[in-house]
Amino acid sequence: MIKQQNVKLGFALAMLTAVMWGLVPIAMKYALVVIDPLTLAWSRLSISAVGITLWLAYKKQFPNLAMFKKRRRFILLMIAGFGLLGNFALFATAVQYLSATTAQVVSQTGIVIFMISSAFIFKEKLRPTQIIGITILLIGLGLFFNENLADLFANMYSYGKGVWLALLASVSWACYALAQKVLLRKLRAEQLLWLIYLICSIFLWPLASPTKIANADFSQLFAIIFCGLNTIIAYGALVMAMERWQAAQVSAITTLTPLFALIFSDLFALLWPEKFAMQYLNIIGYIGAVSVVAGAMFATVGHHLWQPRKGWLINRNKEDK
Repeated sequence: MIKQQNVKLGFALAMLTAVMWGLVPIAMKYALVVIDPLTLAWSRLSISAVGITLWLAYKKQFPNLAMFKKRRRFILLMIAGFGLLGNFALFATAVQYLSATTAQVVSQTGIVIFMISSAFIFKEKLRPTQIIGITILLIGLGLFFNENLADLFANMYSYGKGVWLALLASVSWACYALAQKVLLRKLRAEQLLWLIYLICSIFLWPLASPTKIANADFSQLFAIIFCGLNTIIAYGALVMAMERWQAAQVSAITTLTPLFALIFSDLFALLWPEKFAMQYLNIIGYIGAVSVVAGAMFATVGHHLWQPRKGWLINRNKEDK
């Protein structure tokens, strides 16, 4: 019974992560009306750093910094820190030019970059399901951008610029994820995130303009604070979900993020049309968005569902019972 409750709680926490990640680019786009991308990235990371500092102080679980006397670990920490810094800054800049849905759809390429990079760096063999999932995801991207393919190269001052910035943000995230994968062998997730958020906050501070936040009205200030709290809640829920459910299943749920971004974008546009814009896609674009999510999901958990020599494992498990 306890095990079943843990699975349900793990599922709920994974869904919370996906929902929060779906909401954050919408809030970011609204906050960017009054502050610049670097200030928004800094505020998100600073709020998160303060939140995790309080949590680790309560738990008395601050990491032993002496471990970073080893040059290799220190370099990996810097790669992870600047990787996440680049991701936050580039993604915030990209959101200026893109809809929340488009930004999150492009962000799914981070999974592809991470998997392919892991295969080269850690000598991990790509599973057939990963190759199939990556292929579906890339085809889905082509379908999603079916009306705007020319703008990716021609319109480099707005839409195209936003897409390429979002792609660079994915590359930066992959660098962070690769370094994090090694460092998590020695640190708890919250300890590593605390160090990374501190690094990001310190290095972004000279580039940020916190005084601009004073110009925000109540709703814009709420959006700025929400973006910071969103990071703590989403990553906290993600860590807790993985403690209660298999990591592969949790990752599969979080790939639903673009669909939540699409749903919330349209919902907010209907409720507050003067503040939020509707995401307009043709039927091929919608198919593309679903394909991107399906591809990312299959690349993540496909090996639990299907294997080349055994076929569909779901049917096999039912027959065995």
